[in-house]
Amino acid sequence: MSKKKIILISISVVIIIAMFIAFMVGRKYWNYVYASNVKLSDDKAFVYIPTGSGFENLLSILQETGYIEDIESFKFVAEQKNYTDKILPGKYEIKNKMSNNELINLLRSGKQTPVRLSFISLRNSDILAGKVSDFIEADSVELVNIFKSPEIISKYGFKPQTFISMFIPNTYEFYWNTSAEKFIERMAGEYKRFWNDERKAKANALGMSQSQVSTLASIVEEETQKNDEKARIAGVYINRLKKGMLLQADPTVKYAVGDPSLKRILHKHLKVESPYNTYIYQGLPPGPICIPSISSIDAVLDYEKHKYMYFCAKDDFSGYHTFAVTHAQHNVNAKKYHDALRKAGIR
Repeated sequence: MSKKKIILISISVVIIIAMFIAFMVGRKYWNYVYASNVKLSDDKAFVYIPTGSGFENLLSILQETGYIEDIESFKFVAEQKNYTDKILPGKYEIKNKMSNNELINLLRSGKQTPVRLSFISLRNSDILAGKVSDFIEADSVELVNIFKSPEIISKYGFKPQTFISMFIPNTYEFYWNTSAEKFIERMAGEYKRFWNDERKAKANALGMSQSQVSTLASIVEEETQKNDEKARIAGVYINRLKKGMLLQADPTVKYAVGDPSLKRILHKHLKVESPYNTYIYQGLPPGPICIPSISSIDAVLDYEKHKYMYFCAKDDFSGYHTFAVTHAQHNVNAKKYHDALRKAGIR
């Protein structure tokens, strides 16, 4: 074999080897970018990136969750795509078998999956804070602090006793990385939208502020779980207010005592000194005793016009109430109920 031929064969071999090496390197990096690198037990999962996280924090999160098979390849692609300097916080839905390229594009886009937050008829702002903190990044301590901040309360035009009325129970969509301040801003906006011109006009016709309507609604909320009798109960209390009578609402006594689980109101409870005790103080309490539902607020605004002044629980334990115009009628109804309790061995 001639020397020239040997040289040509050698060059060809070198070229083939180089091409093979290039192919293998190219395949490796193609896999880094486009091959599946997300391994989930289900079809999808969520990655939570806290506010202020850097790239190293993100890598730790991905390693701890175990969602990434090859963290080094993810790191390499992230560096090539300049996704190391600005990590966007939030809740991101990732899918099984996503590639590094797909995952990084998602995280870099900031396209979060919103959370659906629902709350109804909560007793106080502390419970609300605990509920909300299960859905957004702000923790319950941050939320409680801002709920009780004099500056925040004043900023939105409330008093400490009435601030709770700003939170209208409903289902809302938030981004997970919502701060306590942004949550308050959103709730203030929802409050303004809820109190449209029609509702404001109805409150004015009652001679009540929006907070006073919520206060009465909170009593109605605690009195019954039956939406179809809320307007009638609201009518009883409005009748009593118009006549200057004490409301004598048992839920306000429970609030004054500080024991919402109280099953039986005793004579000693009726004498507890508190502006919330409507057996002592005339008119509405200083603020809501719970966060009333929309149905209770609207029941006050659209209260049933009647002559009833009293009501008590029905003796069939249905959860409904019997209504009376006179105190004598009320005593008869109350006796039936208490007799039923004794017969059932409840008291």
